[in-house]
Amino acid sequence: MRIFSNDYFELILENEKVFIKTFKKGFPLKELDEIVRAINRLKLTNFVNLKNALEEETPVPVEIGLWLPPLEIDVSKDKMTAQLIVHESTILENEVLFYKELNDLLEKKKIVHGIKPVDIHTIRIGKPTVVAEGTAPIKGEDAKVTYLQLPERKPVIREDGRADYFDMNFIFEINENDWLGEKIPPKPGIDGKNIFGEEVPAPPGMDKPLKYDRKSAYEREEDGKIVIRALSKGVVEERQGILIINNHLPINGDVGLETGNIDFDGSITISGTIQKGFTVIATGDISIEGLEGVTGAKLIQSREGDIYIKGGIFGLGQTTVKAGGSIYVKHVNEANLFAKKEIVIGFYSLNSFLQADSILLDERKGKIIGGKAIARNKIVTAISGNRVERRTELIIQSLDRQEGYKTIQQKAALLKSMQEEILKLTEKVEKLSALRDRMNPAQLQSVKELKEVLEDKKQQMIQIDHEIQELMENLKSMGKGEIIVRKEAYPGTFIQIGNKSSLLTNLTKGRFVMELGELNV
Repeated sequence: MRIFSNDYFELILENEKVFIKTFKKGFPLKELDEIVRAINRLKLTNFVNLKNALEEETPVPVEIGLWLPPLEIDVSKDKMTAQLIVHESTILENEVLFYKELNDLLEKKKIVHGIKPVDIHTIRIGKPTVVAEGTAPIKGEDAKVTYLQLPERKPVIREDGRADYFDMNFIFEINENDWLGEKIPPKPGIDGKNIFGEEVPAPPGMDKPLKYDRKSAYEREEDGKIVIRALSKGVVEERQGILIINNHLPINGDVGLETGNIDFDGSITISGTIQKGFTVIATGDISIEGLEGVTGAKLIQSREGDIYIKGGIFGLGQTTVKAGGSIYVKHVNEANLFAKKEIVIGFYSLNSFLQADSILLDERKGKIIGGKAIARNKIVTAISGNRVERRTELIIQSLDRQEGYKTIQQKAALLKSMQEEILKLTEKVEKLSALRDRMNPAQLQSVKELKEVLEDKKQQMIQIDHEIQELMENLKSMGKGEIIVRKEAYPGTFIQIGNKSSLLTNLTKGRFVMELGELNV
């Protein structure tokens, strides 16, 4: 059957295939393209044959395309959508015939779900019209985790706006079996259905881990929730994103001759002070609540927590304070303070050495006079130095980028190896748990111990991941360190950010940062 012909060629239809026979070469390809576009049911499948046929006479017809049906339904790969494409306008002239052909085609394709009404008057030749849509599955709700809200560790702000460093929410005690948090497990989703009537499974909600120390708390199911409760009385703390219950040692009075030096696995509350020459070390928080503060103590160290000294520190050149978290103190005089996170000082630091991620003094009255303050991120004070131009060093010392990346890579490799180990342990626990009914007491105990090892590994993995995130944040903030002196930076103040520094010779104030590689002093 001839579809089209002219002096140069003819298009022939045979068995739903389209052929070209050329009588005369040289017909412009652009004009042929216009002819092909006008024939809606012609779909080109071999452009090379077509191009060659125009350049040379073809005594034998050459296949160039397919002859499309008047109606065609295209089904998406996910089987969720069917689109109708009309290739022949004449079929739209007979509405009854059109709908019969459409229904026959839907039946032939076995499309039974989500069929949509089609308005014949809105159909455009060659343009897709949606005729069926499946019901999409609905993802289940994610797990919801809630933890006991710990009081924020910051000074109480009075009505006049002043910070009261005598009053801070520091030690938070709980009793055995007290509620620490809970998880509402993820919910299953609602299955969907594709256009062929087949079920489409819904993804369940995402689970979330409960981050707590398995040695100081336990979990159990209550009213469909997984609830965390304290194993014993103690102090609640959060370390690197994990909730823990620490042992608590309250000392009514001073640390001195009667108590001796203290090294305690947990948190310590001292109602008095630490006498000259004595040492207090704890894994958790240390709270020293005597109003007179501390004078001449040798060492106050929290390996993993914070340190709060309600009064000040008179170090006499011999006191060192170290915290795995932050240090909060009213004032510091001739002492050395080291904190992994923040050093927060209410009034002043005099002739002291301070080192932390951030060093923060009261922005209206805080003073750093003499000594050295080194931070990775920020130093804030109202006044630096004094009228007699005592040398006062304020330094932003960023993390070494190369060293930081190296540490991240090492921790990431460790994390990967732990994930593989946890996967193997999980498979082992699941296999053994399936055989519980056939186990003797000793074997059951072994499974229990294996589960405990698995939980410990998971907690270690969470901690390493937290450390990696912390390092990445530190690397992101590199070059963004700032020194803020709100009121008066006296001559004799030495300011350094990275490898750029300046010794002030005039009274000034402001926010000192790196701008275009230079210090804006």
